[in-house]
Amino acid sequence: MATLPDTLETAIAQSVEATKAALAAGRTQLQVEILFPELKPMSVVQQYLSLFPELGTHFKVFFADAGAAALARRDWGETSSYTIKGVNEPLEPVQPEDEAFVFVAPTSVEVGTVEKICGLAGDRPCILINPKLQDVSIVGIGYAGRQLRERFLDLLETCYYLRPLEKGAVFRAYPSAWQVWWDEADVAYQIIAEEETRPAGDRLDQILAQFLPAQAKKTGILQEMQRMMRALTQ
Repeated sequence: MATLPDTLETAIAQSVEATKAALAAGRTQLQVEILFPELKPMSVVQQYLSLFPELGTHFKVFFADAGAAALARRDWGETSSYTIKGVNEPLEPVQPEDEAFVFVAPTSVEVGTVEKICGLAGDRPCILINPKLQDVSIVGIGYAGRQLRERFLDLLETCYYLRPLEKGAVFRAYPSAWQVWWDEADVAYQIIAEEETRPAGDRLDQILAQFLPAQAKKTGILQEMQRMMRALTQ
């Protein structure tokens, strides 16, 4: 079982192993979420891909737009293993020789195109890294939005998830359950809850209520997230 990482590099390595485990279990539409303020996904994805040669010798990496894709091509240099594109570039996105597809921080603006590519991919791996697909103002909360969630968004398997909390984190590394970790009284981080689905909203509040003093609920959350971010990026 994976433990809460103490560096960003460890988190990325864990996310690769969790992805491999999910693929081995037959899950092909996956998402990886490492959610820290100011964390730029481009460097995360570059490290992720460098640790994951099992993706094959020919796959595509999609960015939200052509400008971001051009920046990645400039910074990463030429590679024979994968093609870097903007997700909406007017070129056929799925070819028979493609072995996998990686999407870098796609937003709800691109959700239709991402869903289409994942559908065309068939049983080939589709991996979304730090997606932002569920903006209610764009996806909607009515019938169309509900259909999209049932048809695509809710079927994505979150194989790796790391989100800082005050003195802790919500964490998942496939195939483990969702976990809430907490640093109580300056001892090592410990698991205080395990859930079958991602703890959020009222459920997360219930888990934390016994550990989080009332005053701390109102202050210090941003400082704690910044502290964890510094620790993970050192």
